Amino acid sequence: MKPTILSILTIGLLAAGHVPSATAAPAGDPADLGQIAAVGEAYAKAFEKGDAKAVAAFWTPAGDYVDQTGKVFKGRDAIEAVFKSFFAANKGMKLRIDSDSLNFPAPGTAIEDGSTAVIFADGTPPERGHFTNVFVKEDGKWLLASVRETEFVPPRNGQNLEGLGWAIGEWVDDSDGKEIGHSSFEWAPGGNFIISKHAVTLHDEILTTGTQYIAWDPSTSQIRSWNFESDGGFGEGVWSAGDDKVSVQTKSTLADGKKLVATNIISQNGDGSISWQSTGRTLDGKPLPDSEKIKLKRVP
Repeated sequence: MKPTILSILTIGLLAAGHVPSATAAPAGDPADLGQIAAVGEAYAKAFEKGDAKAVAAFWTPAGDYVDQTGKVFKGRDAIEAVFKSFFAANKGMKLRIDSDSLNFPAPGTAIEDGSTAVIFADGTPPERGHFTNVFVKEDGKWLLASVRETEFVPPRNGQNLEGLGWAIGEWVDDSDGKEIGHSSFEWAPGGNFIISKHAVTLHDEILTTGTQYIAWDPSTSQIRSWNFESDGGFGEGVWSAGDDKVSVQTKSTLADGKKLVATNIISQNGDGSISWQSTGRTLDGKPLPDSEKIKLKRVP
């Protein structure tokens, strides 16, 4: 395991390799922002040179650093020592910085939160960490008073899809018709999407197939989906989820170019099955009757 002394790289919004977050909203005197940016640039150069003494000089004399394990390094001498050991074991590193916020809660004080990734020259997977940096302004110079690093936890928009967890699994048409519908829902790697696949078979011959991706859209705070059919049709939907029913407002382009608009209703039944029906349908603006309600049972 590489030592986790990485979050201190974020001491400036314009440090080398910095990628600003869309949610970052720094506030403060423009001159202070510029000074912190300049400190960040100088710090990045010192870090990439492997100069532990120069790196430690960015702290106040009594500054501290707490790594992901909770170990505390107090004062410049201790910080220099841990950097010296780190640089001796790692050469030619690159860094990526994502700053979530930079705020000035009081004159002469700044707090930055975000995450970092250091890319090692030997191909070791990047080291990630979350950080909180506290700066103080002493004699007109911005210095680090405290750095707190914690384990990096990737954001999971998929948490907003957990209300659809009851659909995860495989489902099959519970009717006695010759055409049989099959559906499945599963979490994508990383847990931020649900992937749904469906097919219709006739006497074990596949008639149609399709794939749908379901995601949380943080820009609109809505569940959205995108579907792609084997015949070339495609579409998208906006989901509204209730306790036992989901309503999906869909707009689709069929393989022949016609436009289909509909509201698809997926309901949970008391016996553990689900029902699907398409209502309010129009084809190129002309009304269509509602589809039949299809009941699907879970495949054991």
